[in-house]
Amino acid sequence: MSVSSKDISITKVEKSRISELDPSDIHFGMNYSDHMLIAKYENGAWQKPEIMPFHNMTFSPATTFFHYGQAIFEGVKAYKDADGNPLIFRPYDNWKRMNRSAERMAMPEVPEDIFIDGMRALIDLDRNWIPVGAESSLYIRPFMLAVDEFIGVRPAEKFLFIIITSPAGPYYNKPVSIYVQDQYVRAFPGGIGFTKAAGNYGMSMYPTMQIKKMGYDQILWTDGFEHKYVQEIGTMNVFFVIGGKVITPDITHDTILAGVTRNSVIALLRDKGVIVEERMISIDEIEAAHKEGKLQEAFGTGTAASIAPIYALTYHDDKMELPPVETWETANWLKKELADIRYGRKEDTHGWTLKL
Repeated sequence: MSVSSKDISITKVEKSRISELDPSDIHFGMNYSDHMLIAKYENGAWQKPEIMPFHNMTFSPATTFFHYGQAIFEGVKAYKDADGNPLIFRPYDNWKRMNRSAERMAMPEVPEDIFIDGMRALIDLDRNWIPVGAESSLYIRPFMLAVDEFIGVRPAEKFLFIIITSPAGPYYNKPVSIYVQDQYVRAFPGGIGFTKAAGNYGMSMYPTMQIKKMGYDQILWTDGFEHKYVQEIGTMNVFFVIGGKVITPDITHDTILAGVTRNSVIALLRDKGVIVEERMISIDEIEAAHKEGKLQEAFGTGTAASIAPIYALTYHDDKMELPPVETWETANWLKKELADIRYGRKEDTHGWTLKL
């Protein structure tokens, strides 16, 4: 099946809700644009996608994803350049990653035509929902659900692929405080830690709730065998600047999400000639670097969070505070560099942005 934008059935809203949005008071994930895209998979094939008004959906209580967790998602963002043209940042990478998740979760791959052309048509239709303030964007959430009406443990045969969008401001509006977790486990080799499966995030809710009661913003997970090697933060990949080198956990063990922003950061740093090491890094090494005054920066990266400075890491009773964020060279440069590319203020030499 090949789908282009002209093949997508479009039903427009009678009246836009854009007037209800206060551009000066945008909260992440709280408002939704006028339209959504839905494509059905049944009888072994994807059906023609449709764009329709955003609405609530009805499911049987026996629907598969409720009971067995066959649900995956992605996170993409669209920005506006100075001329008001929408720019979608690296959607092809999200499409490829979604299909890696789909394969692991026994779900059908989403064709490029449906994912990319469907997204383009949806963003083009709702382009007025892309906010233009500093650090503002349109968050794009593609997701897929297993929708068989059957209570039995087996891979489903019917699926829905859906895209919804939401105006977004900064995900974190200040540097974050991180708790290093060595009691609960996020992922093991051979598991689904490398996917964006819904269950990966569901299992993190309780530990995250506990550390927030303690005054921290997020968890830095450690490996499941030794509880020693750091992996990723609940909403982000993680980077450390130690002695002038940038170090980030490697993704070769299928326990860490291959972040699109992570990949972008590594590429930009290497373009600049900065040494980037992708390898296992232990909390002991991080503690030692802090005691020696070599831990210069720590930051998270993600589509939602972009570049999120970490002002303190706590492991057991050891609170590792970092130098003032305004003095950092690496994270602050990356934040500006990425923003300039995403908003079209700087030439995109990597071909990352899809302009509508």
